[in-house]
Amino acid sequence: MSISLEDSYAWCARTARGRARNFYYSFLLLDAQRRAAMCAVYAFMRICDDLSDEPGPKTEESFHQWRAAMEAALDGRFAEHPLWPAFHDTAARYRIPREYFHDMIDGVQSDLRFQPVETFDQLYQYCYRVASVVGLTVIHILGFRGDDAKPLAEKCGVAFQLTNILRDVKEDYENGRIYLPAEDLRRFGVSESEFREPLVSPALKRLLEFEGRRARALYREAMPLLAMVDPEGRPMLQAIVGIYSDLLQRIENRGYEVLRKRVSVPTAAKLWILARTVLHRLYARRLPMAQ
Repeated sequence: MSISLEDSYAWCARTARGRARNFYYSFLLLDAQRRAAMCAVYAFMRICDDLSDEPGPKTEESFHQWRAAMEAALDGRFAEHPLWPAFHDTAARYRIPREYFHDMIDGVQSDLRFQPVETFDQLYQYCYRVASVVGLTVIHILGFRGDDAKPLAEKCGVAFQLTNILRDVKEDYENGRIYLPAEDLRRFGVSESEFREPLVSPALKRLLEFEGRRARALYREAMPLLAMVDPEGRPMLQAIVGIYSDLLQRIENRGYEVLRKRVSVPTAAKLWILARTVLHRLYARRLPMAQ
């Protein structure tokens, strides 16, 4: 049974509203059409993540089938899933390169056959597949000027993912994954056993601070992207950068003590970031009139 485009977008909106967390708050700053597109892209990514919950041969086959269904949907042929009409419409309307969606799938699949990360260059490539391609997709929906926006969106995505990695060090270790580069563990004299301790050791803290500075530098380098995005889409990007920057700040303020308790941005703080973004936009609009 086929699903209408309207019902498909409604399904995507319910999925994003229920599960998007950090991202959904920023979607509220968009006009209805862009918000619907963001929900469609989010729903696609969410399903990709869900497919990876149970690693094994069956999961690999599920990814193969999902990739084939995605290719068909991009060509206008929809399998029996409520996502596809909205996904096709979004990709076509905003001219999103299909390789971005393949990269998203590749990034999630790479976690199924996790390989230890030796260098920061390897970590950067992983972050590109799981986060930067999302940023590149997002700026197509928001609208942007000039090819210079693309490398900045790439850096922004890497900054987001590095922040996630710092937050999730304990959880990732318990799942058999250390995303921090092995070359950096050796540089700071950190052994894998230190990830099992209840508190962050001095050596591990220095390592996490080093990676935090990398993330902070990428946030700074990506900031010109805000001016390249269309004014209608700028508040959404500003809000999501604000939320992730705040998460990194909270990790820093806690002294990188991420083994004992997971760091998060409270809902009230996210709402304040949204409100501040809206107020800043309103002030910027009124300023020329005052002059």
